[in-house]
Parts: sequence; structure tokens; C-alpha cells
Amino acid sequence: MQTSTVRCNSAKAWFLAARPKTLTGAAVPVMIGTAWAILDMQGMIRITPVVLCFLFAFVMQIDANFINDYLDFVRGNDDETRLGPRRACAQGWILPATMRVGIGLTTLLACLVGLPLIYYGGMEMLLVGAVCVVFCFLYTTHLSYLGMGDILVLVFFGIIPVCVTYYLAVPSYAAHITWQVFLSSIACGLVIDTLLIVNNYRDIENDRRAHKMTMVVMMGASLSRTAYLMLGWVACMIGLVFLFHGHMWAFVLPLFYALLHTLTYRRMCRIRQGKALNLILGETARNIFIYGILLTVGLIIS
Repeated sequence: MQTSTVRCNSAKAWFLAARPKTLTGAAVPVMIGTAWAILDMQGMIRITPVVLCFLFAFVMQIDANFINDYLDFVRGNDDETRLGPRRACAQGWILPATMRVGIGLTTLLACLVGLPLIYYGGMEMLLVGAVCVVFCFLYTTHLSYLGMGDILVLVFFGIIPVCVTYYLAVPSYAAHITWQVFLSSIACGLVIDTLLIVNNYRDIENDRRAHKMTMVVMMGASLSRTAYLMLGWVACMIGLVFLFHGHMWAFVLPLFYALLHTLTYRRMCRIRQGKALNLILGETARNIFIYGILLTVGLIIS
């Protein structure tokens, strides 16, 4: 898309800055937590907190995108050497001062959306929400430069959203996290981390120049490609536990994701570097969403 086609601070500019394609990664953990609640409670779940969890996840993802857009621009990371999709501040679609306002508003909106969850999950939900907001800022400002991005994905796109959604969706008398839900949260985090791996793999040279020590920079390109493949397969192999405990489809259906993931990995190996890796980024996001749908369906029909 050409810069001239996007009016400064327009609705289209904000839509692009929100990066709607990334919202699938926010939706998948909530889908999986909800599916486990439906399975364990035979459909008798609390709908309102599930809806709030979806909304909170979406708003926090948009907030994180705004923060990343603004801070990368301020640091000068979004220059002419950037290989990834264009960013709003760098392209002049949104003025930096306006983006700061947008960050403040989306952070406030996330807090307002998450506040009613205290009614369903107790005061500990206030702590969970505060941790999510704080680490949303810490990731871009500090932690992504220290190789901790992958750990944060596992925690904030796996363990926390899957387990908390399940905890809130089931009736209060059954509100405890089962070991199967926890294992699913680990698998979910691993699958979503493939998106971060391929993103950092594409940007490995830029990140080295910026002294951004991602796991990909530390591992190198070859080992990072292997890690990308293994994350998806390990997540699917975790499903063997569900198979042995009578949830056959929760293991079988995600194997189709493993096939797609492997095909994407092979394309990644052929492309190796450059802007063409954005195709792999798009395929990875698609595969993650397919994984979420397959596991959700597999759990519900179990």
C-alpha cells in the first residue's frame, strides 16, 4: 500500500496500525480455554466472562501493536531497511503525538473491559489485568531486547489467557485449573510463538544492528528454522496426552495443522531471507488460527 493512499490520522490509518491480522493470535487462547470449559461443564458455561475475555484480548493486542509501532519509530528501527509490513508512525499515517493518545485510550479501554471480570473471578483478576498491561509496555521497551519475547509469548498468549478464560467460564463451584487445561495452554503458547520466531527470523540482521538480542539472534538462522518447525510439532505431540485420556479428536484434528506448519517451514527454508518472508509470516498466522479452530472443535466434539 502506498503512503499517499492513507490520510494522516484517518480511520484507515488507525485500522492499519491496529494490525487486524494479529487478532487471531489473541483469539486462539480464549477459544481453547472456552472449549475446555464447554467440554468439562457439558456446555453449561458462563458466557459473559468469555465475551469479556475475547474483548480484553483484542484490545490488549491492539494496544501492544500501537506501543510497538510508536516505540520502534522513536528508536529509529522502522527505517528504509525494514523488511516487514509498513508501520503507521514511520509512514506518517499517524503522528507520534496522536499515537501516544491512542496508546493511552486503548490502555484505558482494556482496563474498563477487564474490570467486570473481578465480579466473576475475584480480586485476583485485578492483579492479572495489571500484569498484562505492565508487560505489554515492558515487552517493547526492554524485554524484547533481552531475548525474553518467546517466554512472554508462552505466558501471555498461552498460560494466562487459556487458564484464566477457563477459570472464568466455568461456574464458580468448579473454578480450578485442570492439568489438561494447563497443558493446552503450553501447547497454545508454543504454536503462537512460531509467529514471533518467523518475525524475528526475517529481521535477524536488522535486530543485530540494533543490538536487539532476540532468541533468533542468539540461536542463529539455521537453528531458528529448526526451532520454528519443532515448536509446532511439540505442541501437537502434547495432544497425545489428551488422546490417552479419551479426547481423541483433540489430538487427531490438530495434526492437520502440523501438516500445514511443515509445508510453511519448507517454504521458509527455500526463501531463507528478505521481504518474501512476509509470506511465511502470513501463512504462520493462518496456521495458528487453524490450530485454534481444530483444537477447539476437537475438544467440543470429544
